[in-house]
Amino acid sequence: MDRLLPRRPTIDEAKLATTRHIMVHVQSHEGPVMKLYLWDQAATDFCKKFKSYENTPTVLLVTAVNTKRLGGNLALSSMSPTRVFMDYDVQPTIDYFAWLSSNPEIAKQVSAEVVTKRETMTISDIFSYMTLESAKDAFFECTATIDDVVHGSAWYYIACTGCHSKATKGANSLICTNPRCVKDTTAGVAQYRAKISVYDSSEQGFFVLLGDAGFQLTGRHASELVSSYFEANKDKGPDHEVPVPEALISIVGQTHKFCVKVTDHNFSGNTRAITVTKILPPETSSPTKGSVDNAIAATSMEAVQTGSEVCGPSKSRGDSADEESKRTFDGVDPEKVKAGKV
Repeated sequence: MDRLLPRRPTIDEAKLATTRHIMVHVQSHEGPVMKLYLWDQAATDFCKKFKSYENTPTVLLVTAVNTKRLGGNLALSSMSPTRVFMDYDVQPTIDYFAWLSSNPEIAKQVSAEVVTKRETMTISDIFSYMTLESAKDAFFECTATIDDVVHGSAWYYIACTGCHSKATKGANSLICTNPRCVKDTTAGVAQYRAKISVYDSSEQGFFVLLGDAGFQLTGRHASELVSSYFEANKDKGPDHEVPVPEALISIVGQTHKFCVKVTDHNFSGNTRAITVTKILPPETSSPTKGSVDNAIAATSMEAVQTGSEVCGPSKSRGDSADEESKRTFDGVDPEKVKAGKV
């Protein structure tokens, strides 16, 4: 028998209908804060019962749950026979609610930091998450060291100046590939899409730097670097692929805390390259190995919102790490993507 956190969350029913998944932070009497994952019918039942109460429910009884302990963290997950009860539903919840009401100081023992803290994952943890059947598009924080910049493929792409999606060459102009973009045609601007080799104490892998993440590491915009190259090599044609610049090579050996995103392409096994959306400020403490179970709850498009988003996407929206076809220059005239001298 567990009690809900003393703050009423908002349930996104539209998202619940799609994900069939809801996560709730709970704490047993004198126990730790845990993450309870409710799936399918259990999630639907929770939503209906929660909405039926005029005041925020404070007691939750869930039967037939599966318990796991990974990385020292306890997590609970519903199964097919799971049933959900709240404050006044059954005698056990009524009794617990009465006890809790007579001991109001208990509700003050839950720390908000425990609930809303950012999830830090190792590369190995992220790879493990990608193999889970329940995995959804997710953001993680991961501290890793850059081992190399991958050569032999484009480190940038040509983006729409409006939405930063992929731009392709049309008959007379560049065309944005994002159907929701208000720009039918665009001048085009070079954006980072550089693949780097990284490692930590657990594993080696590949990250792909997009947009602002590349600028945060190099201090130079991709458009500046591309323009500078063509200005210094005027004999190169528009189909020429600009080699990896020194600004990118210089980041090898650096250790950073990355905000990364995994998507359906990662789950399907099409690629293990992980997209970096931003570089986070350094911290004095070293990263700890996160629990895969904890990561599911904090990052899988939760229907119950218990805190702010862990880390949002980069302003560069056009490319993800798995779309190899978007690396090409598409024969764009380099004069159209020059952003000024460096």
